[in-house]
Amino acid sequence: MKEKNKLYWKRNLSYLIVLLSIWFVVSFGFGILFVDQLNLIEFYGFKLGFWFAQQGSIYTFVILIFIYIYLMNKLDKEFKS
Repeated sequence: MKEKNKLYWKRNLSYLIVLLSIWFVVSFGFGILFVDQLNLIEFYGFKLGFWFAQQGSIYTFVILIFIYIYLMNKLDKEFKS
């Protein structure tokens, strides 16, 4: 049982690390670091870097929440006692 719990939390943490890394790249990378390069591209009439800084990172975070819910439901079913 203890090994099963360790494996469960290991996979849970790996999901968190991957999803939060994606969010970091989108919010910090696209919204701050690469904003000048992305501003050369228009998205619905707005510069893409501006859009990521204002809207894109929020949308990405909400989508990642739903992905996490899906992954955790799948993981819970797999490790259900």
